[in-house]
Amino acid sequence: MYNTEYKAEFEKHGIWFEHRLIDDMVAQVIKSTGGFVWACKNYDGDVQSDIVAQGYGSLGLMTSVLVCPDGKTIESEAAHGTVTRHYRQWQQGKKTSTNPIASIFAWTRGLAHRAKLDGNSKLASYCELVELACIETIENGFMTKDLAICIKNGDASAVTEADYLSTEDFMNKLGEAVRNKCVRLSNFHNMIK
Repeated sequence: MYNTEYKAEFEKHGIWFEHRLIDDMVAQVIKSTGGFVWACKNYDGDVQSDIVAQGYGSLGLMTSVLVCPDGKTIESEAAHGTVTRHYRQWQQGKKTSTNPIASIFAWTRGLAHRAKLDGNSKLASYCELVELACIETIENGFMTKDLAICIKNGDASAVTEADYLSTEDFMNKLGEAVRNKCVRLSNFHNMIK
């Protein structure tokens, strides 16, 4: 199929298709700098994407979007990772530092798709605003433990409680950032009216 239907078009754009066994591709992912699309069966995609996310940062930042051929139906989800373990700790009354970014982005990506289908530019802008607030919060030094470990080059023993926020404190910080962005945006719109 590739040779008859896609090869000429791919070559025009300087790209190509090649089949690799899963173990070979995993090794390629780990040693490469990216620049490829990796199509996997569901299970392989679940397992390998988690490995890549953890290897280059955190599962808490990984969102997955599946798009149907009709372009209208999508599924947007976060990686599941450590959430169950953290939830059990929380049930025991222990403080957790669970990264909600992937879950938030799963929602914003779903809502952004809805905005696209409905032609709702306000909803699309709000989704961008929420994502930007999340990114800026982390860039301003407010983060969960998984990201603090990344900043310390993966050395969990070098991380102290002063380096990260609890789940609840981080969510509050994100909420504050979103509210501040909404207020600034509202003030801006009032100025240009």
